[in-house]
Amino acid sequence: MQHSTTNTSGSTTKTSGSTPNTSGWLALSPALIFLTLYVIVSLVIGDFYVMPITVALMAASAWSIAICRGAGKLSARVALFSRSAGNADVLYMVWIFIMAGAFAALAKSIGAIDATVGVTLRFFPPSLLLPAIFAGACFISMSIGTSVGTVVALVPLVVEIAYGAEGDVPLFVATVLGGAFFGDNLSFISDTTIAATRTQGCKMADKFRANFRIVFPAALITLGLYIAIGSGVDYITHPTNTPWWLMTPYMFIIAAALAGVNVLIVLLGGIVIAIGFGLSQGISLLDSCRILGEGVDSMGQLIIITVLAAGMLGMIKQMGGIDFMLRALTARVSGKRGAQACISVLVGIVNLCTANNTVAILTVGELSRDIAHRYGISASKTASLLDTGSCIVQCLIPYGAQTLLATSLAGISPAAPWQYLYYPWALTLMLTVSILITRKRRA
Repeated sequence: MQHSTTNTSGSTTKTSGSTPNTSGWLALSPALIFLTLYVIVSLVIGDFYVMPITVALMAASAWSIAICRGAGKLSARVALFSRSAGNADVLYMVWIFIMAGAFAALAKSIGAIDATVGVTLRFFPPSLLLPAIFAGACFISMSIGTSVGTVVALVPLVVEIAYGAEGDVPLFVATVLGGAFFGDNLSFISDTTIAATRTQGCKMADKFRANFRIVFPAALITLGLYIAIGSGVDYITHPTNTPWWLMTPYMFIIAAALAGVNVLIVLLGGIVIAIGFGLSQGISLLDSCRILGEGVDSMGQLIIITVLAAGMLGMIKQMGGIDFMLRALTARVSGKRGAQACISVLVGIVNLCTANNTVAILTVGELSRDIAHRYGISASKTASLLDTGSCIVQCLIPYGAQTLLATSLAGISPAAPWQYLYYPWALTLMLTVSILITRKRRA
């Protein structure tokens, strides 16, 4: 979810009207209220289903409007919130959510997902389901360069595999999320890779080499964990008897995504193909429209969460909360290791407040470049730190677009996969090791 001051190309546009300035921690308080109401309260209660994320966001959003100084009357502050909530990037994500919900509902109704699940369960032994899903998600995300596209392509299938194998749905969803961020962090065509290399002025190949030394060991650790988990669990698989050729709409989705086609066009093509298969099975066009409508309706809560979060996070930036945080975090940087740690933490915390890894990289890119130059850190290493630090946080937060979409498609709480997100923690470990073993002359 992106805020109103950054467009899809990464350029910055100015918001009309005066820029409110709310001092220090007060500007960050909406995010703190949200995290307290949703994360901390849920942890204390021990149940993430008790406190709805929509209620937590609604309270934090109302607070952000109430404390916004210098923006004029209430109507002006609401307008400022609305500009952040309704910017082009947010609405683009809403379009993806709408199309993904529609396709998932229709594909399931015609048996496309059941057919794919049946083939998968016959091809892979139960003990290899989790590592196969993780490896597949890594491959797809590396190929298409987008975690959202990977989630759209795999989660509906993986959820049905989990049901077919009587497995833990949040565990299977977490496996996809981890693999999705592998490519988001490493792919040459990922928007985070492009943002990181452009802000630091380095070649993609150089950043890839620096990043690979961090990401690949983390992926191997995670794969080993999933192999160990799979070998210790005797999944009971129930392959379906659905004809294999009904896989076609779903296979089209994966193939078109791998070919680099825009995700909206991919989903639209999948819907058209699914309608055709539905007609061949006796599902009328009106029935198909009804199913599509139900799929769109199922995305309603996700869209509300996206809009509220984007508005609240946009208000935090407008009030100077991000600038305050940047100044506080860079005040006492010392040494090459400290500088690298500062860059990693900086982009991670900004990502925590913006819920978008690309925006976080663009926000701290110039400042990180100055820190790197001052302490002799190579541009490729700095780009790798930015990309890795932001992806770790984006994968872990329950209000990131990828997690919200995945859990919405799976019908589970946004926090449910959290305990199974092994990849971002393995990535955190390897990032820490890469900083600690920094040599004196080269970063």
